[in-house]
Amino acid sequence: MKKISILVLFLSFYLITTAQEVLLKSKGKITGAVIDAETNQPVEFANVALIDPKTGKPLDGAVCDDKGKFTIAKVAEGTYTLAITFIGYETNTINKITIDKKGEVNLGIVKLQTSAKVLNEVVVEGQRQLIEEKVDRTVYNAENDKTTAGGDATDVLKRVPMLSVDLDGNVSMRGNNNITVLINNKPSTITAGSVADALKQIPADQIKSVEVITSPSAKYDAEGSAGIINIITKKNTMQGATLNVDTGVGLRGSNLGLNGNYRKGKMGFSLGGFGRASYNVKGSFKNNQETNGLLNSQTADTRNNNLFGRYTLGWDYDINKNNYLATSIRYGVRNGNSYQDDLIKTTNNVINDTRDVETTDESGNIDVSMDFTHLFTKPQQELSFSTQFSRNNRNNNILNTIYDINPIDSLTKNLNKSFNQEITAQFDYQTPISTNQLIEFGAKNITRKVSSDYKSLASNGTDGFEPIINTNSNVLNYNQNVAASYLSYTLTTKKSYSFKTGARYEYTTIAASYRDNSENVGKIPAYGVLVPSANISKKLKNGNTLKLAYNRRIQRPSIQFLNPNIQRPNQLSETQGNPELEPEYTNNYELGYSTFIKGTTLNFAAFVRNTTGAIQGVRDVVRDSVIRTTYQNIGKEDAYGLNFFANVNIGSKFSLNGGADVLYAVLNNNLEGSAAANNNGWVATGRIFGNCNIGKGWGVQFFSFYRGNRVQLQGSQGGIGMYSLGLKKDFNNKKGNIGFAAENFFTNSIKIRNELNTPTITQKSVNEMYNMSFRINISYRFGKMSFDGQRPRRKKSVSNDDLKDGGGGDGMEGGGQQSQQQPRGNGGTMLKIAPAVTAKVVDPTAKADTIQVAVDATGTWTYTIETPQGNSSSTFVLKKDGAAYSGTITSSRNNQETAFSSVSVNGNELTATYTSNMGDNEVPVAIKGTIIGNDLEGTMSFGQFRTVPIKAKR
Repeated sequence: MKKISILVLFLSFYLITTAQEVLLKSKGKITGAVIDAETNQPVEFANVALIDPKTGKPLDGAVCDDKGKFTIAKVAEGTYTLAITFIGYETNTINKITIDKKGEVNLGIVKLQTSAKVLNEVVVEGQRQLIEEKVDRTVYNAENDKTTAGGDATDVLKRVPMLSVDLDGNVSMRGNNNITVLINNKPSTITAGSVADALKQIPADQIKSVEVITSPSAKYDAEGSAGIINIITKKNTMQGATLNVDTGVGLRGSNLGLNGNYRKGKMGFSLGGFGRASYNVKGSFKNNQETNGLLNSQTADTRNNNLFGRYTLGWDYDINKNNYLATSIRYGVRNGNSYQDDLIKTTNNVINDTRDVETTDESGNIDVSMDFTHLFTKPQQELSFSTQFSRNNRNNNILNTIYDINPIDSLTKNLNKSFNQEITAQFDYQTPISTNQLIEFGAKNITRKVSSDYKSLASNGTDGFEPIINTNSNVLNYNQNVAASYLSYTLTTKKSYSFKTGARYEYTTIAASYRDNSENVGKIPAYGVLVPSANISKKLKNGNTLKLAYNRRIQRPSIQFLNPNIQRPNQLSETQGNPELEPEYTNNYELGYSTFIKGTTLNFAAFVRNTTGAIQGVRDVVRDSVIRTTYQNIGKEDAYGLNFFANVNIGSKFSLNGGADVLYAVLNNNLEGSAAANNNGWVATGRIFGNCNIGKGWGVQFFSFYRGNRVQLQGSQGGIGMYSLGLKKDFNNKKGNIGFAAENFFTNSIKIRNELNTPTITQKSVNEMYNMSFRINISYRFGKMSFDGQRPRRKKSVSNDDLKDGGGGDGMEGGGQQSQQQPRGNGGTMLKIAPAVTAKVVDPTAKADTIQVAVDATGTWTYTIETPQGNSSSTFVLKKDGAAYSGTITSSRNNQETAFSSVSVNGNELTATYTSNMGDNEVPVAIKGTIIGNDLEGTMSFGQFRTVPIKAKR
């Protein structure tokens, strides 16, 4: 009943808002069709602005469809001016359009004249910013890092500020493993069992950017005590067809990828396939432990072989300018094998066990999603519905071959067949309530089913396998339902303050049982949680940003913590999950400061994290010397830390990025007596990345990373370090490239030393991995995609980020990938909400006050524009050689200088154009303005994505 009431409330609000819009407008209508004056072909997506001739201000507008037709409806009686604009064409202004009682005016065919100019060849060189700092997140532009070619997502995440990745691919943020990983704003069930395994299935070459969200807003699920990592894969919204082939071979792995895109008109298809094999991954393992007065040791050689595959089919359709539909089917497979060869166990220096251990991990995952978005005529008002079905089938088996006098004395098997299934439905609605305020709300429901079938078997080496008596063999069925709703409010003030606050309520019900009822799970009560969040941002006069954030998070246990199957990777160690686990709760506080100093971006942040009911491993001795690890909600974790990051651009060809994360961790299991455990200490992480373009298509990149010793409740985990160097050569007009990369080429192996100390257990282990690697990678793109002025499709999607696992912009002043419908403010983004703006129209019939006087436009101009992130200040320089103008423009966000492709001054009217790289697309940017003395006022247009007002002073 509660869910129905919430839905009725949201729908009522939506209907009332829509009804108000209808009542406020009249019945007049203006129609027409826009064509190219030379070719007589329709001009798609041309802007049509309805202007009040008395004030010169826009009142309404429309965008032409694929046939060049447009309609402006609900126009009141009166006389208007119509301005039709499109990049590459001269503005066509139609005056004295009168709407009378008849209510409709058909302008028929309207022609646009091209404004093409003969330009001299311009060579533009520069580097796109590798790392960008935004209000609520850090964006790592992975597509600009070629040292990861042929790798996977773990290779990319090693380079991202605030993240640490160990040798097994486990990811932590600011020292916390409780993070949520999204792929294109939505989760996948492949992450339910292991984030590390999921990341290995994502090719590095298909990752466009990685967003690190440290203070998620109420719109996101309440999970993830440390924050959210959102991996954005490469997309293409252009016209035409392409096929990219990417292959590589190396000392320890090979890859083959195919990525095809086809787009025609309103419809687009994408088909991707990627396979990666890892081999020759060798190492060693040594463990010494003392329990119950016995000194046990183990040694073994280790090796890993893995084969991954991932296949995606996507389809999207622009129904019309206000409605978008997107669907996708993704299937991933994994076949992983790890081995411990000659695993020898000794007790008090006497060998008493020799065996080989083989672990097989096979899985198949499917995700099917459908997303629908409706955009209203009111700017920034939109409604979206998203659904997703996900299922992950997995087999995780362990085979022990035990040697004695005979060649094979006995065999034991641990078999675990499981699946994790999710069905999700959600809707989101947002609407501005004034020019500087935005309200967002939505609801969501996740139905999750998990099943784990596990058994232990044994054989004497000659007969078949039989179940082991008195062992943990059963089937666990675990059903969970999470119903949620949220409300978020954004306010931006004239004094450059931005406030985003909200709350999310989630109600969880759980049902768990064993198939044969031989064990009692116990009653798992339902629970509700209110999760508030607040973000405050202040834009300082010098362009710097100060922000303060708070959020509360919930962390539910995933299947790896719930699964009661006892897994025995060797003779002295086993793990067992606990289906009665409850969630853990975390409060996060953050204070951040960002500044720009002569081409250098600096970001500082201080944070505090408090977690209660933390899910922690509890280790006990069972069966003589065997250590069993189980999980309980008994912990308290506090962390106090600092982050520092710097992005330095040296000239136009060299950039250097680096940073450090330092935190002090305090851990306590809140128990008394001999069971009490606590620990504290410093954890430090650092990284540095360099990129240099050396000319003629050649580029060099290097990367280094180090994570210090990590404090754990009952011990510590040793630090790790790695480095890589890459060389790349582009050819055939950048359609292809060949790259060479080497990793840890001065060190043959990496060793990690771990310690465990309890009143009854002392353990020291060393894991060694031979990871010196060399590889060559070749990529080539067939076909061609061209930019056609099409507006980017709004992408809505499901984001299930509620389980505890083990494991950007273009720099063009905010005008880049954000469409005129405005972003939704995901993750606490502070929006600068402003009404849609169209180009200023000058009435050619005006007299004395519009007479143009020739001016000299040369000089350095400092300009400001209004963006969703607030006002932004940058510069452009104009020079004059005879009667010809030229110049460059520099963005303060990345200190990147770009040459104007054309500059013209007609009287006191300035027009300057250049090209911005927006992802894989090239987008034309145009500045049009009027110069009066040392002041300029006009507009800056980013293709057909967005037009914003610009003011400049010389």
